[in-house]
Amino acid sequence: MITIGQVGVGVWGRNLLRNFMSLPDCRVKICCDKNKDVLGILKAQADLKLKLTSSFEDLLNDSDIKAIVIATLPETHASLAIKALESGKHVFVEKPLALNIEDAEEMIKAAKVNKCLLMVGHLLLYHPAVRHLKSAIDNDELGNIHYLYSTRVNLGQVREIENALWSLTAHDISVAIYLLNQQPVEIAVTGNAYLRKGIQDVVFVTLNFKNNTMAHIHASWLDPHKIRKFTVVGSKKMAVFDDMEASEKIRIYDKGVDWQKNYGSYDNFLTLRQGGIQIPQINMMEPLRIECAHFIDCIKNNKQPFTDGDNGLSVLKVLKSAQESLESNGKPVKVK
Repeated sequence: MITIGQVGVGVWGRNLLRNFMSLPDCRVKICCDKNKDVLGILKAQADLKLKLTSSFEDLLNDSDIKAIVIATLPETHASLAIKALESGKHVFVEKPLALNIEDAEEMIKAAKVNKCLLMVGHLLLYHPAVRHLKSAIDNDELGNIHYLYSTRVNLGQVREIENALWSLTAHDISVAIYLLNQQPVEIAVTGNAYLRKGIQDVVFVTLNFKNNTMAHIHASWLDPHKIRKFTVVGSKKMAVFDDMEASEKIRIYDKGVDWQKNYGSYDNFLTLRQGGIQIPQINMMEPLRIECAHFIDCIKNNKQPFTDGDNGLSVLKVLKSAQESLESNGKPVKVK
């Protein structure tokens, strides 16, 4: 049994708490939040047998606690994680890993020095449909990947600190890197702020990879539709992952353009291929539960998390270059 504590029990934090509490090999002992109203909500739920506190030190000083889950504001991730790691606690931190490269590198260093695990919450990399899509790409079912694009929009929570780039696109960036198995070399971002000055509600992100592959992301919380969709276009087939679909999450289209020999001459010509649609069966399970279970399993069996500190750093580097491009009105920026 792995005993953990959690700091940050807001809207998303409660989802994490629900999942960690449901795991058979996990015991949540302490929840910490500076917001007394949040603690009041938890206290009112009589079935939650938790110690509630507003002091992070209570988690650090409890010898029973082997790991700490951090679901606070992004600007606090680095300081809280480093304190936890230096106290010998394993750490799960929500995305983004940190807000600057130096802090992220310090977090990774602290994990290594103190021989603790550091895991970042890149949720979609634990999604069964994304895993299936990755398998289709790796097995050459789609052929060479030409480009992919994603849409993550909704008329949803308007952020007061993070812009749409930092709040929403980390998911899509992590998936693009995962599917293509490489970092982008260049990024260009445009966006605009309509509701709060200086906080972009909508962004359009273009990522350029090696071998002429590209990805595009549209993200916003100011949109009439709720869309969570990825499209991957390959030389053999094309695939669509629609997370808003209840059951048929992935469709693979046997569509494309083929080169045909024009016999009797030296010419080649292009023909469109309009094949069938395959809807693979995917055994769905809540991605967040898979992610939380993976963290506990890594602690129990001393395994490196799939989304470890280095994975979080790779996405952070893209986000930092993306912010630089956004501030330069879309000027392409090399990903460092």
